[in-house]
Amino acid sequence: MGRRWAARLSLAAGVAALLVLVVFGGLVSLVLMGVGWAGLALSAAGVWWMLTHTGRIRVLAVLLLVAVPLAVLALYAAAGLLWVVLVSLGLWALAVFAGRAALVEDAPPAMPEHPARRAERPFLIMNPRSGGGKVARFRLAERARALGAEVVVLDPDRPQDVAELAREAVRRGADLLGVAGGDGTQALVAGVAVAHDLPFVVISAGTRNHFALDLGLDRKNPAGCLEALTDGVELRVDLGYLRAGGPAEPEEPEEPEEPEESAEPGTEVVFVNSASFGVYAEVVQSPAYREDKVRTILAMLPDLLAQESGARLSVRGDGPVLDAPQAVLVSNNPYQRGDSAGLGRRERLDTGELGVLGIHVGNAAEAAELLLHGGQQGRGLTETTAREVVVDADAPVIPVGVDGEALTLPTPVRCRLAAGALRVRVPRHRPGVRLGAPPMDWRRVRRLALTMGRAAAGRGPA
Repeated sequence: MGRRWAARLSLAAGVAALLVLVVFGGLVSLVLMGVGWAGLALSAAGVWWMLTHTGRIRVLAVLLLVAVPLAVLALYAAAGLLWVVLVSLGLWALAVFAGRAALVEDAPPAMPEHPARRAERPFLIMNPRSGGGKVARFRLAERARALGAEVVVLDPDRPQDVAELAREAVRRGADLLGVAGGDGTQALVAGVAVAHDLPFVVISAGTRNHFALDLGLDRKNPAGCLEALTDGVELRVDLGYLRAGGPAEPEEPEEPEEPEESAEPGTEVVFVNSASFGVYAEVVQSPAYREDKVRTILAMLPDLLAQESGARLSVRGDGPVLDAPQAVLVSNNPYQRGDSAGLGRRERLDTGELGVLGIHVGNAAEAAELLLHGGQQGRGLTETTAREVVVDADAPVIPVGVDGEALTLPTPVRCRLAAGALRVRVPRHRPGVRLGAPPMDWRRVRRLALTMGRAAAGRGPA
């Protein structure tokens, strides 16, 4: 019932948006609306020119970004139709919002839960710097020790090998491993857990905690994740692996080595979320990035987007080859489309498939198309899935961003999943995975409203 009325509201608001223009502004308002769309396209092109040029062209692009919206608003005001256009845009925004809400289908089947016995010797690693000090703020170490866990709190002033800490704990008899920290640290210890077939606990004490989010854990209360130690169930999820250079890895995963900033050929790196190649990976490798992110990005983007610097990539998977993409994201299971918050949610972590997202924008028109569609579709966007992905380049080594960590890996880089390899112990009661609204599809909204209306009236679908 709720989806039906949301679809009807969407259609009604869309029609009202057009009627407001016609009734109160006539043909002039329709012309001005076209001017508004042209202004948006020109502004999007200005963004492209600003990112791909320096010097005078960049200055002119910035001026264009300021002047075009002001000019469009001035035209609306001069015609006395500014309020008409604003009301119409408000109704149109309502139509899109209601339509996307109507298209949200029932929640997908949850990942199967398996019974889990309580661990006798759990071992947890905690990073006190993660998430702005969540370990201390939520008293995670004290609470975990009270539940019988051995806890190692990392020393912020002394680098420590977290994978080796986990391996040593296994040698002493640990029967569960866990991490309170960022996704990069989670991945390192998860690799050790898989190698020894031990359950793994995720404590959402990092900054973004994308892995915890997609496991349905509470990111606002990391202390709640500790309930997995006493009243938990087990999920079998996939784990991603990158093999730097050399032949493909056999199906059974071996314990990966902890990667250094520059890894040797044959090194295998674990990821729980994603590995990024191209523009983003190149930028974060720069020493200047940590000191001044905005200036570094603006300085490096023109050459990177024009492919006058950086490696030229080639991506092979189950589908067509991606030749010279500017950016590539390979993820542990595909991300949900239409997530307005960006790439932040995966419906499941057990599909056994990598998500592959490639971007290649060659000119202002393609950039405008991509930006006007909110980055969700366009000629420059390729989205697919694959069982294995090979990223090659015209360089012997390439930068890679792995779960937020900047690495340099020899080419080719082979990406694969170990399906169901990671035994994740989660609390029995947890918030669950929240799904974003899908992209707008007017045909589906209309069909949903009419079909469900007929069904409700007892006439059945058309």
